[in-house]
Amino acid sequence: MATVNKEQLIVFDTTLRDGEQSPGVTLTSSEKVEIARALSRLGVDVCEAGFPIASPGDFESVQRIAREVGPLTAGRKSGKPMVIAGLARAVEADIQRAYDAIKEAPLFRIHTFLATSDIHLKFKLKIDREECVRRAVAAVKFARSLGCTDIEFSPEDAGRSDQDFLCRVLGEVIKAGATTLNIPDT
Repeated sequence: MATVNKEQLIVFDTTLRDGEQSPGVTLTSSEKVEIARALSRLGVDVCEAGFPIASPGDFESVQRIAREVGPLTAGRKSGKPMVIAGLARAVEADIQRAYDAIKEAPLFRIHTFLATSDIHLKFKLKIDREECVRRAVAAVKFARSLGCTDIEFSPEDAGRSDQDFLCRVLGEVIKAGATTLNIPDT
């Protein structure tokens, strides 16, 4: 296992995915590539390029970013290319689509998520806590089975999740191979 520098700040940018959810914002594939190039030059460590299963256009944009921006090292202090991430629900089809979009980047990450709050489990997903743990672990294991070694897991609605259950889910996804945990309040 690699040693982590606890003093290192990792910049994770979601402009190309989250930013496009702002009212009135629609970016073309070429505009997304241009923004990704700028993020790379700025030294961003990880670029969440999009949600590849959302549409054929999003898949194409993420794939173009992986191919065209993923290898770039110009102007980067680290000398390493930016990690290109694709977002995926904790569903095999989503994870496969994300992998297919990002796999050509030298450094790539699958970012998978699943709600963990009781309100989301009961009313949105209609599953119990045990099924939530099973799905979260299965998602991470599936991403690893594709050859992805950089896997981020986010427990959606973490702020309203039972803390003991949240810790259990996070512990299980770490055991399954998750390398980054993102604890959002969304």
